[in-house]
Amino acid sequence: MIKRFAVLAVAVLLSCLTASAQRYQNGLVDKIVALVGNDAIMLSDVEGEVQMMRVNGLVADRNARCEILEQAMISKLFLTQARLDSLVAPATEIQENLSQRFASITTQLGGEKAMEEYFNKSRYDLERIWRTAIEEQLLTQRMQQEVIGKVPRMTPRDVKMFADTSAVEDMPVIPDQYKLRQIVLYPDKDSAATLVKERLLEIRERIVNGEKFTSLARLYSEDPGSATRGGELGMANKTVYWPAFSDAATALKVDQVSPIVETPDGFHIIQMIEKEGDMFNARHILIKPKYTADDRNKAFARLDSIRTLIVEDSLMTFEQAAWAFSEDFKTRTNGGMMVDESTGSAVFEKDQLKPNDYIVLRDMSIGEVSDPFESVDNEGRGNTIYKIIKLEEIIPSHVATYDGDFDILTTVANNRNANKAIDEFITEKQKTTYIVIDPVFSGCNFTRQGWIK
Repeated sequence: MIKRFAVLAVAVLLSCLTASAQRYQNGLVDKIVALVGNDAIMLSDVEGEVQMMRVNGLVADRNARCEILEQAMISKLFLTQARLDSLVAPATEIQENLSQRFASITTQLGGEKAMEEYFNKSRYDLERIWRTAIEEQLLTQRMQQEVIGKVPRMTPRDVKMFADTSAVEDMPVIPDQYKLRQIVLYPDKDSAATLVKERLLEIRERIVNGEKFTSLARLYSEDPGSATRGGELGMANKTVYWPAFSDAATALKVDQVSPIVETPDGFHIIQMIEKEGDMFNARHILIKPKYTADDRNKAFARLDSIRTLIVEDSLMTFEQAAWAFSEDFKTRTNGGMMVDESTGSAVFEKDQLKPNDYIVLRDMSIGEVSDPFESVDNEGRGNTIYKIIKLEEIIPSHVATYDGDFDILTTVANNRNANKAIDEFITEKQKTTYIVIDPVFSGCNFTRQGWIK
């Protein structure tokens, strides 16, 4: 049976090679460069990934092609097993991924026509090719999850043994960490927003009366990426913008100017240039709310008074003051304790802190309350806030320990076990799967042994 399978596989490979000689990719004859089980990897598959790398601004050389081929062969091993196990990729998930890919690529290349020219294929052909690739990718991921899912999760006893038996150089090093509390005041956004709206209404009226949008965008827009181009954003998919911006823009006719639109970036007026399906090219003028020295002085004076209540008069603790005065609801309810929203952890490494926060705390002693200072919020848009902080604790850099870093060690140990299971799966499938690699790739320095048989 083994001999018959080998003969059959070689026959399939030769027939595929003959058939593939009629296919072309960017002027080059397409061909099978690897056969993994019953799945062929085409030269066009590799070159397609190279093109995707270049779209994303990455450099692709021979080593990159070898890496692409190896990753493709690994994926085929998981894909084969996924099919044997009758795993399914939901159609809705495939379509969602496909839409995201089209949106990203058309935005980067400047529209659907530019995309078709770049890949030398029609949208229909690209959709067919990418749909298949995305389905295989999702099946591969599900199979990897199946493999990892069979790995027992680490118990506290397992983690303790992992910590006790691992060499020091193999243990993660935890950098300096900080625990902080904060009391936050927000500037008067309404008054600042009113001033911005009045300014934009004046600019819009000038455009309606005949002045060029492009000239005024160069003079007044606070979007550095587009102001020098007269506010032009370039052809992009509507999904890359804030919904309020996209909705306002797509409702416009060509050359029409929108009313004032508010997004987390600030306030805009928009002029439509061109629309193409879900893509559009528009100009905009962005102005952000400005907070005056008077706003800052008022907030600092109030924070100074709160600090005096805590430090000098000892009338309340920092935690009580946070409950009473802080305008940041997320930290006020737990006495001002700052928490990393992505992890739920109350400890921060230097790189996780806002620059202004770290500049202040680096010269503070444990238990000290800072003077008022200006910082930005955690919403990711750089909105101005005013605050005082209390340095609760400094945890010096150290090698992770079971007692002090249990959660980190648990994650590290589980990840190592998962990687080991994935590695064992690949090694076993390499041994039992028929694999042929074209001589043009035989000189590749693959990261894994066992591909060349």
